[in-house]
Amino acid sequence: MPTDRSIVLFDLFGVIARHQHPGAQGRMAALCHTPTDAFTTAYWACRPPYDAGRQSAPEYWTAVLRRLSLSVDADTIEELRLTDIDSWSRVDDRMVSYVRSLRDVAEVALLSNIPSDHADAFLAAQPWLHDLDLVAFSGKIKAAKPDPAAFRHCVVAMRAAPADFLFVDDREENVRAARATGMNGHVFTDPDELTAVIDTWLPAAWLPTTWLPARRPAEK
Repeated sequence: MPTDRSIVLFDLFGVIARHQHPGAQGRMAALCHTPTDAFTTAYWACRPPYDAGRQSAPEYWTAVLRRLSLSVDADTIEELRLTDIDSWSRVDDRMVSYVRSLRDVAEVALLSNIPSDHADAFLAAQPWLHDLDLVAFSGKIKAAKPDPAAFRHCVVAMRAAPADFLFVDDREENVRAARATGMNGHVFTDPDELTAVIDTWLPAAWLPTTWLPARRPAEK
């Protein structure tokens, strides 16, 4: 049964933060002197245990390099690790403003698939995250979306009921998984659409555009 609470649970990348910087895969492939396509395949194939906190950064990058049949050395691993973290460091300022202002009318939480060392860097660079009611990073909680355990962690940590949550993610499979646990869900495509969805979902009426900064020109 719901507890009459309103908790908006956000994904990070693709919603509040930007996806990986274009060209990052190519730069990391160049560090390995390997084709970008081969590097990208190894990068994502080895990623799940790293995201879920079952591997350290050196273990992950060792797996990537071995999959590419490349030699493993600590300097290369550290250069790849830092380049990777930097490639996931951009936020959407408009969405950050939204999330911060939304706390005036709802509880706001975050659930993101992100390795533990990436999470540490993101927390250090984005102090507004510390103001949220809950921040759950997969590498820290040892469960990555769409694993139901990731959503259950948020329910338990917030001492809430699944129906108290509106989960917002840009990936359909993650939203389906959240709904399967009893949460409400919305597939994010556009900030203005999200505003209308949340304004309808919240029990108290409030103007959906009062918090929105003006749109900036599209990135080039």
